[in-house]
Amino acid sequence: MRTSSRGIDRIDALFDDPNSVANAGLILAGTLIKRLGLETLINEWVRFDGRVGGALPGRKVLTMVCAIIGGATHIDHVDILRAGATQRVLPFRVMAPSTIGTFLRGFTFGHVRQLDAVADRALKRAWNLGAGPASGEALVVDVDSTIAEVHGHQKQGAAYGYTKQLGYHPLLATRAGTGEVLHARMRKGSAGSARGVVRFVDELIARLRRAGADGQITLRADSGFWSWKLIDALNRLDVLWSITVTQHAAIRAAIATIPETAWVDIDYTLSGKAQVAETGYTTGTGRRERTVRLVVRRTRLTGRQAQLFPDWRHHAFITNTGLDAVAADAFHRNHAIVELAIRDLKEGAGLEHCPSGHYSANAAWLACTVLAHNLGRWTSLLGDTSPAMNTRTVRTRLIAIAATLVNRSGRPTLRLPLNWPWADQFTETLNALRALPAWSG
Repeated sequence: MRTSSRGIDRIDALFDDPNSVANAGLILAGTLIKRLGLETLINEWVRFDGRVGGALPGRKVLTMVCAIIGGATHIDHVDILRAGATQRVLPFRVMAPSTIGTFLRGFTFGHVRQLDAVADRALKRAWNLGAGPASGEALVVDVDSTIAEVHGHQKQGAAYGYTKQLGYHPLLATRAGTGEVLHARMRKGSAGSARGVVRFVDELIARLRRAGADGQITLRADSGFWSWKLIDALNRLDVLWSITVTQHAAIRAAIATIPETAWVDIDYTLSGKAQVAETGYTTGTGRRERTVRLVVRRTRLTGRQAQLFPDWRHHAFITNTGLDAVAADAFHRNHAIVELAIRDLKEGAGLEHCPSGHYSANAAWLACTVLAHNLGRWTSLLGDTSPAMNTRTVRTRLIAIAATLVNRSGRPTLRLPLNWPWADQFTETLNALRALPAWSG
């Protein structure tokens, strides 16, 4: 009896084509890397003088970055860049996994800070090319932390944090609207949410100002970061803030003073009722006394479920924005978009796995993951073809495309699949990136 799979069974598979390119869309990342001058920038700022495997760090960092763009989550995955003719669509020499492993193990805290300097200048260059906010445009920044889960007990600095998962606890700041990661800092798994956040914010705002953000900056955060030290730092930096508060006794007492007539209905949930109101919250005495604006959203179920759970549930945050209570609540709720950027760093990307047993090596891997993530965002922004897409969409539509590199009348040409659904988007993005001026600062 014949089966429909007879034809498939007759197809042989040979890995022998030196001109195949598995991820032809890496030419987009390679073009942007060249326009930003990243290899030279990394060689200038990351100094491994006298250390094993430390020569020419630019090509090693960019090998990791482009491998992560292609979906690498482990060091040995960088070999995807050495398959067929993939090397030829990238503007740097691709390095072997063994070289990358040696290079990562040579990192110290100081070298990770050098990668931070690279991220600082790469952001400025990308924004100057057109990816940044316009002059005077307001900028909203979301700060959050996440657990970078690991397996095994030989990971230096990994610990069981508040989520009871073994891993690291990096701190992240993202740009609302584009999903760019503006700053990142690796921390031990035992670090609390707010550990080091004041210094982190100082560095973050300085970086944004240097990159060209001259408009009003507003920072949003959840209750894990609420502290008067952070509030004071933001006031000093002339940054507006919207921060969730922990509902201890004093906060609950302030909420109780809100009259019933002050609550305003909002469209928030399909299975219940939601209202918003605001009041003042005063803390301290004498010269240490301060009063801040407290906005509260309360929700409860309706219908039959309300018989089981009749009480209001309250969510409160403090803010110094000029928005009214309803608008301030909607604005604050949008802080949740930071989780989308965190998802993109993890799902099939570098932060899905911290590959080394060395803490500083994993911190360097985080920096490479952030740079890979941002290159994807900048490709969408500077390619001028659509709003910034998530990492998975960028990889599916523009990166993971099989191609053959051929010579047509003396010109290297990528022969891509006929009827590729996003062929126009790919071509327009590549042309837009090639039209960008090369960095000459």
